[in-house]
Amino acid sequence: MKKTYSAEFKAQVVREVLKEQKTINQIAAEFGVHPQMLYRWRDAVLDALPGVFNNQQAKSQAEQLATQQRQVELLYTEIGKLSTQLNWLKKKAGPLADDLPT
Repeated sequence: MKKTYSAEFKAQVVREVLKEQKTINQIAAEFGVHPQMLYRWRDAVLDALPGVFNNQQAKSQAEQLATQQRQVELLYTEIGKLSTQLNWLKKKAGPLADDLPT
């Protein structure tokens, strides 16, 4: 029967492997896992490591984009309000409105 291990367990074991304070065989005996499995888990973690930073960068970029979009919406709202006020002032100013900027 094939054993299955939780992601938390694998992470805990790989952390021990990466500390390099004990040999793979010592860690394998301590956790009851075949040494070859530890090598596979370690390699999988090291292969996936660059993606961790790419995901953080992508999240950061998405947050910046969302912030910029909110700012653009606020600015367009403000432009709309100012345009409405300007048109109202032109209407109320009558003949003086010819001197106001468009």
